[in-house]
Amino acid sequence: MLDAGLKTQLQGYLERLTQPVELVASLDGGAKSQELKDLLEEIASLSDKVTFAEADEDARKPSFAIVRAGTDVSVRFAGIPMGHEFTSLVLALLQVGGHPSKEAQETIERVKGLDGDYTFETYFSLSCQNCPDVVQALNLMSVLNPRIRHTAIDGALFQDEVEKRGVMAVPSVFLNSLPFGQGRMSLEQILAKLDTGASERAAARVRGEIAAKGTFDVLVVGGGPAGAAAAIYAARKGIRTGIASERFGGQVLDTMGIENFISVSHTEGPKMAAALAAHVKDYEVDVMDLQVATKLVPATQPGGLAELQLQNGATLKAKTVVLSPGARWRQMNVPGEAEYRNKGVAYCPHCDGPLFKGKRVAVIGGGNSGVEAAIDLAGLVSHVTLIEFDSQLRADAVLQAKLASLPNASVIVSAQTTEVHGDGAKVTGLAYKDRASGEQHTIELEGIFVQIGLVPNTEWLKGAIALSPRGEIEVDARGATSAPGIFAAGDATTVPYKQIVIAMGDGAKAALSAFDHLIRSAPVEVAKAA
Repeated sequence: MLDAGLKTQLQGYLERLTQPVELVASLDGGAKSQELKDLLEEIASLSDKVTFAEADEDARKPSFAIVRAGTDVSVRFAGIPMGHEFTSLVLALLQVGGHPSKEAQETIERVKGLDGDYTFETYFSLSCQNCPDVVQALNLMSVLNPRIRHTAIDGALFQDEVEKRGVMAVPSVFLNSLPFGQGRMSLEQILAKLDTGASERAAARVRGEIAAKGTFDVLVVGGGPAGAAAAIYAARKGIRTGIASERFGGQVLDTMGIENFISVSHTEGPKMAAALAAHVKDYEVDVMDLQVATKLVPATQPGGLAELQLQNGATLKAKTVVLSPGARWRQMNVPGEAEYRNKGVAYCPHCDGPLFKGKRVAVIGGGNSGVEAAIDLAGLVSHVTLIEFDSQLRADAVLQAKLASLPNASVIVSAQTTEVHGDGAKVTGLAYKDRASGEQHTIELEGIFVQIGLVPNTEWLKGAIALSPRGEIEVDARGATSAPGIFAAGDATTVPYKQIVIAMGDGAKAALSAFDHLIRSAPVEVAKAA
């Protein structure tokens, strides 16, 4: 199953094992079980510290446990963790095999100190780029604390189980058989849900640390491509630079394939986000991740300081600010959408598509994203209906031609979605109005994928700076906002064409504009810093 290059790379990783590891598989006579057996035997052949055995001990087949020999340290996968989950498999092998985690020691001690018995189950799909974060966090927890157990389950292979539990979005986490959480979660966020007292103590510590940081020359808000570029360009000027982000990497983390970033023919969002983080770390940038901004207070007089208030109660101060809060998926805002979110209403076809194998789905939106989603889903579902508000699709001609060639895809234009129907547990259909005739129609289906553009994350900026009627930050050609010393870049601004390459360029431009503002308002101080 593994090509020569991947085998060589994995063999190098397995040299880091310090403890013997057993791969214990529960298999049946199916093709997937044979495929898993081949994979595990291949892995075992790469290291004398890894052995393979079969044991009919788990009801889920195919599945396997990675066990530290002679101990109760283990993690389990139900399915074949390839695709995005191959990294989770490699990390599990290393951690069960004694290789230390890179997590902060304080976090490790918090996991070890959890009191109670926890049995986690995480449903993932191999095409989900958000799932590995959750799978890897819970795997590590099960390695560190013997009272924690975790099984990562490929939802596409265990459809009956997915149906029974009502799983319609990934990652979906169950704790002791009860729903625990959905969507991307970091280890810190999982810990915060399990140990609220420790979370409050940690928040108090963070507030103290932030209070001691003093004043930044440039404070970047947002850790996507625009924010990363701004931080790098500012730091290269030798001035004190900080970056506060809710989730470093931003929306790029939710992007499957990137094929239009110049000089890189193809990459994936999580890989690009990791590269952005690594590049930022090459410079003296104070990175403050998992920080949610709630209010911006611009300087009230020339030479004054701007203040950024955070959700945890802390406040950051800076001479200049570069805003790059990014955007999120736009919602339809029709009855039933919120009620059935993650119960059939989804926003990531790559993540959740495999859960709708053989079912009927709709895609809302006829731009490139919508048509691409419909094309991808057509390979999985029984039928996909694309619904577009306008009288014609807006996607590139080549994408429209591909969609038209698919036998299980249809297109409805001039259609306004009016309601999501469901039975209380899951989506059962969708209502729309024919905008030409005014007639109402209903489509019976099991899934709805919404692809109608983006909404800027700027609600918290109202009253601080000028926003457009669409909520975008109004900027001039230099990235300057309506408030002196406050600049902005990326998808949250009025700059047209929301693209990674454009966001990066505008992030660099905003940082250079901030530096120019600094040297004009305080040339002596900045010159000394540089």
